[in-house]
Amino acid sequence: MILTPERRLSALGGLLLLALAMCSRNFSDAGDPAFIRWLSLAGIAYLLAIRELFYSPRFSKRIIVIGLILASVWQVLFLLKPPGADDDIHRYLWDGRVQRLGHNPYVLVPSDPALAQVHTSETRTLNHPDLPSPYPPGAELFFRGITAIHESVFALKAAFVLCDLGIVLVLLDFLRRSGQAAHWVLAYAWNPLLASEVAGSGHVDVVGALLLVVSVAALWRKWRAIAAVAFALAVAVKFLPIVLLPLYWRRLRIRDALLAVFAFVLLYLPFLERGRIPTGSLGAYVQSFRFNGPVFAMLERVTNPQVAAGLALLAGLLTAIWVRTRSADFSSGAFAWPMATSLLFAPVVYPWYLLWMLPFLRSVSTVPIVIWTVSIIPTYYVWHLRALGLPWLVPGWIILLEYGAVATAVAVLGLRRLLRPRVAG
Repeated sequence: MILTPERRLSALGGLLLLALAMCSRNFSDAGDPAFIRWLSLAGIAYLLAIRELFYSPRFSKRIIVIGLILASVWQVLFLLKPPGADDDIHRYLWDGRVQRLGHNPYVLVPSDPALAQVHTSETRTLNHPDLPSPYPPGAELFFRGITAIHESVFALKAAFVLCDLGIVLVLLDFLRRSGQAAHWVLAYAWNPLLASEVAGSGHVDVVGALLLVVSVAALWRKWRAIAAVAFALAVAVKFLPIVLLPLYWRRLRIRDALLAVFAFVLLYLPFLERGRIPTGSLGAYVQSFRFNGPVFAMLERVTNPQVAAGLALLAGLLTAIWVRTRSADFSSGAFAWPMATSLLFAPVVYPWYLLWMLPFLRSVSTVPIVIWTVSIIPTYYVWHLRALGLPWLVPGWIILLEYGAVATAVAVLGLRRLLRPRVAG
């Protein structure tokens, strides 16, 4: 019996549901081998599903609806699980809480004994308590807004899941208006990192990704002011998308750019400290935070961390300039690759950082990044090693597996392009 593409895709959706359901049962031990095995199985099913999306021009609306329902089910399964004791979401909750109490999260140090009574049971376990917050003002104001509605990690996770839903809706509208196949929304919605890092651990990156998708969709429709402001807000959640600036060149008017700058500066006003823009622990992040960044580690041997971080920014900007001059089209890869390149040079590459690129993974050129979202899964093993009292360090074999898979995909794509027969003009 030969399975049709729709039946194969449905079967892969069922396999994803099974793998992620089992994964959610082990979520309290995120680095445990059982968790990694099930999440890796989900990743393999996801890659096979991407293959089906490439090989079939269209899928029925019924299959897409079923696929989105399946994604909702495994999102709920992870949403109902408590995050890790020291996941970033506890810092988010703290930052939102202290803002509502009239304090500046860029100044307060959570471990200060004078603040012991300010903590709640959900903020006492936040990570890096000896440092103030590193998050940009857009993220901080989001934390404040959600905690004003309900002060709990569950409320924050629910807000992040709603942002995930927002991305799905914007993508569906964009795909329909641009004449692309609607089934590509599943390339976003089925990625296993959404379950573990949005509904599970709850990471603010999905908020920035939503704003960035809104910006790109508005830019395509020539809603320039909306595109500019949404882009500024995305950068104000985390600085990663700043490398996409060249893609907005000549697509925005000067007044739109000024509006974006005004919106960005306005977000910092509530946090000014003695007339100066605060940076919190951002400097400490660049100076001493390290995880899964082999390129940065090599650069750091020959220069200081600040210069190496500057090179990461430069690499992303140059990639954006290259894709901007190469094509005027709104290709998905044009928005994915500059951020991916910058991350490749970054001192810290956590799995949830790749959330920024997920909405733009729907072209052959982005296949290496698609593979990266799966090959990065073994890095969770470091959490298991830490629980055993071992150093916070990604083993070499995991680095080789993760980046080797990406490098292989890049090489294969490059070879295919070189061997592609040229059409005589």
